[in-house]
Amino acid sequence: MKNEKYNIAIIGAGAAGMIAAGHAAELGSRVVLLEKNQHAGRKLLITGKGRCNITNADNDLRRMISMFGKNGRFLHHAFGRFSNKDVVEFFENHGLRTKVERGMRVFPASDNAQKVVDCLMKYLKDNNADVKFGSPVEKIITSINSRNKTRIEKVVLRNGEEIIADNFLFASGGKSYPRTGSTGDAYKWLKQIGHTVIEPNPALTPIIVRENVVKQLAGLVLKNVEISLWQTRKLDSRFGEALFTDNGLSGPIVLDLSKNIGKNMADGLKIRIDFKPTLDYPTLHRRIQRDLDEQNNRHFKNSLNKLLPMKLIPVIIELSGIKEDKKANEVTKIERKRLAQLLKCFELSVKGLVGFEAAIITSGGVDLKEVDRKTMKSKVIDNLYFAGEILDIDGPTGGYNLQVAWSTGYLAGAMNFGSEDS
Repeated sequence: MKNEKYNIAIIGAGAAGMIAAGHAAELGSRVVLLEKNQHAGRKLLITGKGRCNITNADNDLRRMISMFGKNGRFLHHAFGRFSNKDVVEFFENHGLRTKVERGMRVFPASDNAQKVVDCLMKYLKDNNADVKFGSPVEKIITSINSRNKTRIEKVVLRNGEEIIADNFLFASGGKSYPRTGSTGDAYKWLKQIGHTVIEPNPALTPIIVRENVVKQLAGLVLKNVEISLWQTRKLDSRFGEALFTDNGLSGPIVLDLSKNIGKNMADGLKIRIDFKPTLDYPTLHRRIQRDLDEQNNRHFKNSLNKLLPMKLIPVIIELSGIKEDKKANEVTKIERKRLAQLLKCFELSVKGLVGFEAAIITSGGVDLKEVDRKTMKSKVIDNLYFAGEILDIDGPTGGYNLQVAWSTGYLAGAMNFGSEDS
């Protein structure tokens, strides 16, 4: 039986691949979406702790783009074509209600990531996109065309099936959360056919510290704290929410610091937690003195409940060197200053990052210099496109990285027979 020829074959049924396939089919292309897993959107299902932080509702696109650093310039056209507002409108128009939470994070109103995947699968079905599950790509077959440019002729699946198409779109993700299927297979193929791949590294990942004291604090959520990164000088800082794990730290601001930690990993890298960032030293010292005065004859260990969460108190007492059974009104000025110093600068030594198995996103990927930002088309391979995490671009937590997937996927999907829709 002769293989069907498609207008576009898309590898990877994640966020970028599904929106690209649906949009291409909507425009009239014959589309096949290839997914190695037996279900679509496995990574989508675990984002936002199973709630799926769809995008960020910041109405200033330039500010959103700035969150991606120097590589953010690549996104101007894609974000302009399919913005965060367009994303919300798309889902609302396709029956998925959304809501905006703290930090302008957009979630499905149901708090259920499965609803997002279901919405996208219906979009694919309604537009007659052909979806093949359990179809990992085994190899890519290329040729040289009449213009002496390399093009992909077909991809061969593990079961031996050959997929022939006019164009191919790689939306196969990076290496983060490999248990969802993101194992970075495409990097090897792309290098073989001439693309440059910037070394992939885990980004938005928990960090590991050397001090065992964190075991006592595991599970403690910190709100409205500042965490800074130091290596002879201050490299970065974030304000917001974090949490202790049994071997380090996680939470939104820690994840956002992790990329800089990865870039500067070396002996002497420290993080400093300011538990009271809204109070300067003199104000905090007065606050401590006031709290101790109010507790009067109580033991020191029982006098910090208004200042600190219960789980943190025994650790702070031990590190302060102040005897826990000392009367509150007997704590000296020098001891109060030492306590204030500890609360403003709780220092931990960075040992490393947890790695790809817990990383939300991959830093690195296809070199943006080899991709046309207005079409997502390869400048190296004549009929190849890219979308999503496979590209060398990553941003902070808060819906930014999924917005990249939606925008680049939608734009790449608009390539109907290789030309942009009008």
